[in-house]
Amino acid sequence: MTRRAGRTLTVAAVATATATALLAATVSAQAAPTAPAAATAASTDKVLVIGLDGANLDRIKAANAPNLKGLMAQGLTAQSTLYAQPMAATSSGPGWSTIATGVWPDKHGVKDNSFAGKQFGTYPDFLTRIENANPSLNTYAAADWEPITSSDKGGPIFSAAIDKRLSLKGDANGYDVEDPKIAAAAADELRNQNPDAAYVYFGEIDIAGHNHGAAGQQYLDAIARSDKHVGTVLNAVTSRPTYAQENWKILVTTDHGHTDAGGHGGSSIKERGTFVLAKGAGIPAGSVRHDVRLVDVAATALDQVGVSAAGLDGVPLRSPDNDAFDTVRPNLQARVDETGIGSGVKGFTHTAPTGWSVDNSKMGTGGVTEWRGWAFATDEFWSQSQRDQRRELNVRSRDVFAVADSDEWADKSFTGTYDSTLVSPKWAVTGGTSKSLRFQTHYRQEAGQKAEVLVSYNGGTPAVVKSYTADAVAKWESIPLQVPAGATDVQVRFRYSGSNNWYWTLDNVWLA
Repeated sequence: MTRRAGRTLTVAAVATATATALLAATVSAQAAPTAPAAATAASTDKVLVIGLDGANLDRIKAANAPNLKGLMAQGLTAQSTLYAQPMAATSSGPGWSTIATGVWPDKHGVKDNSFAGKQFGTYPDFLTRIENANPSLNTYAAADWEPITSSDKGGPIFSAAIDKRLSLKGDANGYDVEDPKIAAAAADELRNQNPDAAYVYFGEIDIAGHNHGAAGQQYLDAIARSDKHVGTVLNAVTSRPTYAQENWKILVTTDHGHTDAGGHGGSSIKERGTFVLAKGAGIPAGSVRHDVRLVDVAATALDQVGVSAAGLDGVPLRSPDNDAFDTVRPNLQARVDETGIGSGVKGFTHTAPTGWSVDNSKMGTGGVTEWRGWAFATDEFWSQSQRDQRRELNVRSRDVFAVADSDEWADKSFTGTYDSTLVSPKWAVTGGTSKSLRFQTHYRQEAGQKAEVLVSYNGGTPAVVKSYTADAVAKWESIPLQVPAGATDVQVRFRYSGSNNWYWTLDNVWLA
């Protein structure tokens, strides 16, 4: 996010007296006023989402940030990566839209900070979803980047349907004069009113990244100041008179990262870097997960207050990924032949999960070791093997996934062609029934390659049930299967062949 000089102040909904005194803001009434706490406390379950624009997790760990580090120690730390172009730029518009809506840019439509193509009517923010599902719940949002909470510059991401919105305009002088006001106003709301779901945004870290780069002391200083604002907001929650009777879930996240020199929007791993910190009931202290994605923030917020997250790309944190491919994480290795991947990144293995196997009997020899036949890899590893070839668009995979990449395999001397088959376990079925083979896939088509899904029953001859002849970008597949009479098991094969063509990834393969 890039700021512009100058400030305008706007308060949407009924602003508190403290916020009015601090901000001299324009106040307008919303349809749903804030009611006294005793009258609206329909549930003790509450959620607070805190957004830190442009924050790199590794720099938070290096900064004087006791409040953020306290959340990590008391709860969950989950690091993940974003998309890149042509799905969307690694900028604030797509980032905060993804966090708020719980779907990726190919659904919410925001590709950059112009907000052209936005689909917020179809995929509204999580606070609006809460209002639509249960208007008795109180919702609140405060931000000092206009598109988040006001109609300026293509916004708002958080719609006018929510009960109260505080919208300020940040400054581009290297120190965000509005963040302290956001912290004070949000703290007053959280301590003295009765929000059930709230979103609070701070922008100074992003300003420091643009002005000074993420590698310098100024960026660390901005994190330290933002950490104090986070502490102000968290203290407001814990000092609520009714806090002991409430069940709060706290989430902290970011919209994108920053390069060491400063800036974002591109496809480098630092620009694509994001994280989710979470604390609350059911979240183990000091836990680390690799299956959490940015879209899970909205899903978790909805789930916390009893609103369905069905239809979103995100899933609540209480529903961890149970994919077989994730079980090979302990076997992940560092690079062998690849040179564009950091030497300390452990992100690939040829060890298949229990019950799975890889048939390389028709595979050529030589080539890049990491991609000699089907491999199992992480996004951080695979997408860095070669940037800007749409590997970054594999956003619906989580943690470890299977990948066949003839393009990267052919980057080193080889003979023959790429021809590898991933073979599933045998799954029990009942003859005469209907099943559905489901999986997440990311496939890029080019003439000369072939990708097929084959199915066999009771050890019989595999039959093709799906052939790919066009791109299938970051999508879920559901292939209907009619189980023959007398069949007791089914086995699935994924065969990919080619010669210096593109790639095919698979994740979350299951039979329903």
